Amino acid sequence: MPSNAHFYQPAQGHGLAHDPFNAIVGPRPIGWISSRDRAGVLNLAPYSFFNAFNYVPPIIGFASVGYKDSVRNIEQTGMFCWNLATRALAEQMNASCAAVDPDVDEFRLAGLTPAESQVVDVPHVAEAQVAFECKLTQLIRLETAGGDAVDTWLTLGEVVAVHIDQALLVDGVYQTAAAKPILRGGGPADYFQIDAANAFKMFRPGA
Repeated sequence: MPSNAHFYQPAQGHGLAHDPFNAIVGPRPIGWISSRDRAGVLNLAPYSFFNAFNYVPPIIGFASVGYKDSVRNIEQTGMFCWNLATRALAEQMNASCAAVDPDVDEFRLAGLTPAESQVVDVPHVAEAQVAFECKLTQLIRLETAGGDAVDTWLTLGEVVAVHIDQALLVDGVYQTAAAKPILRGGGPADYFQIDAANAFKMFRPGA
């Protein structure tokens, strides 16, 4: 670490023009989550605190800052879908994050088509090239190092069904860059797109 490194303790403020945390931990994959409440009202919302956490069974998760509609719906029904956010759907994804009332259907708001899922009773985005159907495994309220509850909720779900556009499969291998997935960066508006030109290979030692 250089001797002139900027040092700060988050609890005391970062001393910069913008909090760098989100930019440092990034780009981050987008958790574009579809859910349905008990009354059948659909919800679709993107979360930038998202990732995969286990291979077998496959488990994904997202964190919601605040107990939002997605968390409430998933706690009620025990199911949700994840939809791949790509460059072609970036504007629709962004439209779905509008702060609207719980009875507003973000599928309709963003001009997207709800597609019936095969295993869970929650639709996925028909226009998305990849979708996961998920069942809730854990809903965890985060805590500080001191044990104080934080108004952030980590939702973990087992992937029980997968939909992949055949165009993204070459000789049985999924082509990550072909879908042009978008990732969240730092600041109020930064996103990045995965490009095949930036790919490189590196095998594990001994592999």
